[in-house]
Amino acid sequence: MDDSQSWAAMPSVAQQARSVLATAFSCAVTAAGGREDVVGAHTVAEDGRVLLRVPEDGRLNATVTCAPRGELPAVLEFADVAPVPVRRRIRARLWLAGRFAPGEDHLVFRPLRVVLRRPSGTVVVDPDEFAGAAPDPLAGAEARLLTHLADCHQDAVDRLTRLVRADSLHGAVRVRPLAVDRHGLTLRIERPRTDGDVRLPFHAPADDVSALAERMHVLLSQASAETCPRALRRQQPDGEG
Repeated sequence: MDDSQSWAAMPSVAQQARSVLATAFSCAVTAAGGREDVVGAHTVAEDGRVLLRVPEDGRLNATVTCAPRGELPAVLEFADVAPVPVRRRIRARLWLAGRFAPGEDHLVFRPLRVVLRRPSGTVVVDPDEFAGAAPDPLAGAEARLLTHLADCHQDAVDRLTRLVRADSLHGAVRVRPLAVDRHGLTLRIERPRTDGDVRLPFHAPADDVSALAERMHVLLSQASAETCPRALRRQQPDGEG
């Protein structure tokens, strides 16, 4: 079933990639024939370079130090994991191919090739666009916002389904908030054996949490004016509707 609904107004692919990089807590490093998972040890410079703090006596640091010309080819992999428990929880994967060089107290990784894989497909991101892009302004707060919405305001999520096409809700057993960015909110519609995502666009971009609250209020007001879809009525207990 095609659940894509109004996917206009999205962050650019470069912005999506930078958002994954900005919010990922860990990464997998493949270099010199080995693979190493690094947790909570990286930061990101404004131009997209990854600064990685690893033990001075660790294998990766030694390999970079001994590499020809002090540069080590490597691939970094990051996963974008939905903060709310849903099926297919990994929303995207980001691969950066480039070179490590030693820094003052960290390793510096400069991406030369950027690949982003999303449910809609895999895209190669221009390195210059990646370097010049900024993460979505809501990326840092997204996990907290979605978790709060799912845990404390499921009634609001159910109300927002009034803005979803009725055929997309056929057979739905659960609807959860999957993602939010400055341009809109994405809902995950789960059925017994399948699931799909629908996007509810904001009437204007939200560049901070205060603006997001206003955009959500507008969506909920629009939803309140709609008739509750028949597909969800069938899921409600007797007497509700």
